[in-house]
Amino acid sequence: MNNLKLGVDVVSAHNLLPKDGQGSSDAFVELYFDGQRFRSTIKEKDLNPVWNESFYFNISDPSNLHYLTLEAYVYNNVKATHSRSFLGKISVTGNSFVPYSDAVVLHYPLEKRGIFSRVRGELGLKVYITDDPTIKSSTPMPASESLTEQDPGLAQTQGVSAPGMSSFRSEKSQARHTFHHLPNPVQESQHLHHASAAPDTHYVSKHEADQMKSEQQPAKLVRMYSASASQPVDYALKETSPYLGGGRVVGGRVIHGDKTASTYDLVERMYFLYVRVVKARELPAMDVTGSLDPFVEARIGNYRGITKHYEKQQNPVWNQVFAFSKDRMQASVLEVVVKDKDLLKDDFVGIVRFDINEVPLRVPPDSPLAPEWYRLADKKGEKIKGELMLAVWIGTQADEAFSDAWHSDAATPVDSSPGASAVIRSKVYHAPRLWYVRVNVIEAQDLFATEKNRFPDAYVKVQIGNQVMKTKTLQARNLNPLWNEDLLFVASEPFEDHLVISVEDRVGPGKDEILGRVILPLNSVDRRADDRMIHSRWFNLEKPVAVDVDQLKKEKFSSRIHLRVCLDGGYHVLDESTHYSSDLRPTAKQLWRPAIGVLELGILNAVGLHPMKTRDGRGTSDTYCVAKYGHKWVRTRTLVDNLCPKYNEQYTWEVFDPSTVLTVGVFDKSQLGDKDSNGHKDLKIGKVRIRISTLESGRIYTHSYPLLVLHPTGVKKMGELHLAIRFSCTSFVNMLYTYSKPLLPKMHYVRPFNVMQLDMLRHQAVNIVAARLGRAEPPLRKEVVEYMSDVDSHLWSMRRSKANFFRLMTVFSGVFAIGKWFTDICMWKNPITTVLVHVLFLMLVFFPELILPTAFLYMFLIGVWNFRYRPRYPPHMNTKISQADLVHPDELDEEFDTFPTSRNPELVRMRYDRLRSVAGRIQTVVGDVATQGERLQALLSWRDPRATALFVTFCLIAALVMYVTPFQVVAALAGFFMMRHPRFRHRMPSAPINFFRRLPARTDSML
Repeated sequence: MNNLKLGVDVVSAHNLLPKDGQGSSDAFVELYFDGQRFRSTIKEKDLNPVWNESFYFNISDPSNLHYLTLEAYVYNNVKATHSRSFLGKISVTGNSFVPYSDAVVLHYPLEKRGIFSRVRGELGLKVYITDDPTIKSSTPMPASESLTEQDPGLAQTQGVSAPGMSSFRSEKSQARHTFHHLPNPVQESQHLHHASAAPDTHYVSKHEADQMKSEQQPAKLVRMYSASASQPVDYALKETSPYLGGGRVVGGRVIHGDKTASTYDLVERMYFLYVRVVKARELPAMDVTGSLDPFVEARIGNYRGITKHYEKQQNPVWNQVFAFSKDRMQASVLEVVVKDKDLLKDDFVGIVRFDINEVPLRVPPDSPLAPEWYRLADKKGEKIKGELMLAVWIGTQADEAFSDAWHSDAATPVDSSPGASAVIRSKVYHAPRLWYVRVNVIEAQDLFATEKNRFPDAYVKVQIGNQVMKTKTLQARNLNPLWNEDLLFVASEPFEDHLVISVEDRVGPGKDEILGRVILPLNSVDRRADDRMIHSRWFNLEKPVAVDVDQLKKEKFSSRIHLRVCLDGGYHVLDESTHYSSDLRPTAKQLWRPAIGVLELGILNAVGLHPMKTRDGRGTSDTYCVAKYGHKWVRTRTLVDNLCPKYNEQYTWEVFDPSTVLTVGVFDKSQLGDKDSNGHKDLKIGKVRIRISTLESGRIYTHSYPLLVLHPTGVKKMGELHLAIRFSCTSFVNMLYTYSKPLLPKMHYVRPFNVMQLDMLRHQAVNIVAARLGRAEPPLRKEVVEYMSDVDSHLWSMRRSKANFFRLMTVFSGVFAIGKWFTDICMWKNPITTVLVHVLFLMLVFFPELILPTAFLYMFLIGVWNFRYRPRYPPHMNTKISQADLVHPDELDEEFDTFPTSRNPELVRMRYDRLRSVAGRIQTVVGDVATQGERLQALLSWRDPRATALFVTFCLIAALVMYVTPFQVVAALAGFFMMRHPRFRHRMPSAPINFFRRLPARTDSML
């Protein structure tokens, strides 16, 4: 039975529009959801009514919840005519519904019903989903009070729009394209409180035998260059035309072949021989004890997969899947052997053989192949006692068994145990939901120091896990210190750490004593999604250690502390570099907007990888890819001993903001092979960043990205990564609307953090995400998370400083070019152009209303002209823009230095002197800019009385002249004077410039 209900707490309204003719309103609220309608009580003569009433709607179909909308209408009750007048409405989409534990009161601004409606104010609601069976649905309104009788106009609007919306939703749900990631097709059960869209379905087209055996043609490479920032050809982006699941990609479009398109159309189709070993029964006894320790070995050619063994078990159950890459098969017979584990040599029990040419092909969405019992045979082929349950089929990476299978192309030759194969499988990770914890330490009362003759020098220390912050130390002359400081922390769900608040006394240098402590579970802390004030509370301080009973009797008062603690859900917790953010949504799910599109990523292959280790006297790599976007991290399977790995795995993300970045990194697994390699870090090979806003909707981008990494010896190409990317826009209007909204949530602008706080909180957030993902199986190691999150991007680098300076010069290059062009006009280098500029200038002076239209038309024509030369590929890392091609080795060594430094003092002194010289130049430039501004202020400050008198006299004369002279004449004369012929110019500076340079500045007051 479905107990799922939607709870709506109608809390209050604020600043409603008066509608009763007496400056007030008799307000009530009507709620509409899924064909059900409820009404609150009427609050008479109140523009700020408070209801605090709860209503519960039945949810008929939880799978359709995301397509439903809760509507709340606020009306004014008109007693005289038994009617009502409209005060405002709000709509809450199903994407915003959250469980009761996450729900907070949100104050929604009231919206208009039509163009001519006049509304104002806010409505406070708390909307949540609950499955509590003790809660009964509210009683619906009687049919006699139907919407048609009460408000015909509204009923007509509702009656017309509701069927249209329902039919639109049904058509949309039927025609909606469902995406899946390959390694883990939808097997995850959704929580009861997160009723989502319709269940996912798989579709893979029919395959023919000749297509399975055909060789793919090599992809054609088209080299892409950037004219503005050219770099070596080997470092440039390359466009490819590979054969993917949907056909061949040419120019970003799919040219379908003979085969029909597949849902997984961004990867090359790979075929695997799947072997599912389920269980065995009645195995013959092999030991003198009358039992055996069985395990199964599946082998084809040189590849073999081994299950775990069970001790003294004649009816073992394994339920393990092996996947053998069909491209690497060197035999036509599959052998599944049952063996008995022994100390010296494993004993043969029985064997089952399969001819690969007779193995069936399974294509999802077909149901999984049913396993069958097979009689074991001896080495001669004679049937013996014992049976083995197996399922053998040929499938692609779209098979649901792909993600959990042991893979032959990912098997390590040094360790083929099930435990080692579990570490190198492909997985999907979800980063924890992060919250900002704000602790406002206000004051404390009745603090007693251990020494009777002194007042405590108290401060407050707050700790969450490994995060510790302290207030300033107050040397108060009383027992009631006042701090009123805000301390900020980062916490992740589920909340495992408690908030520990301790008041300590600074007894002496390096010696502190705890006066009292409070421990608060984070689950009990109030949550908010806006800047509403949270009520403060007093907490009694507890002694951290046991005290004497007599001492307790003497103490009449308990020390206490005044705090205001809340979980701020209106912020987006920055856990990555702000320049490469992959998610900008706030923590509170009620504030999330609907998705604007879907991002699909196909990780095809890597070529020419640089060897990262030596094995058996030759260079090799054990590589895997990690992709990060939003809360979802994905990791491909680790391909062992392969410098040209083929991954062919496809993943999907929902896109909520186009101004976000997808990051894909390639790493080498360092924990395989050597027994003492578990402490080694995974080595970074390179990464690729792709900004979603630079992608055209519906276009498939197939490019080979060079993996460029900066080493202490310089920039180095570690190989190339072949990706296929497609961004599909599901709501073009919502996407355009996103460009008008702030980049970050509202709270970042209402109560912003300073730069120091942002850096500290970001560092804490990255550590929390790394610790949580490191606890998964297989773990995403800390060095991987830090590299993908650009954790060191804020540290000083001479190379980055030069790159940013030249970027700034490039931005102002247009201004410099216009200045140079105007100088040439003034110098009459091209008389014809100068005369035409004079004519245009006269037209704009005497017709000033043409200035803005001309400027906008000029920019429009430039944009239309540049459309022909628009970039056809995503931007990629550029060594010239990054100043990595000509960087000095010592600057690279400084960039790779640890923080704090680990270099010898002489080298640090040399770098410090170099930094002082650079800072001295910047200091001079800043001083010159300040000097010019102070000279402007000195024009009217009478600091130089003669200069100010001259300027004031000039202003009076100019005012009188311009009162009697038309502005067009003055502007024309000034323009002609600026563009006068060089014959009428002097090489010496003009009088106004000389006058300005003689004005005083505050440089005389500098020490």
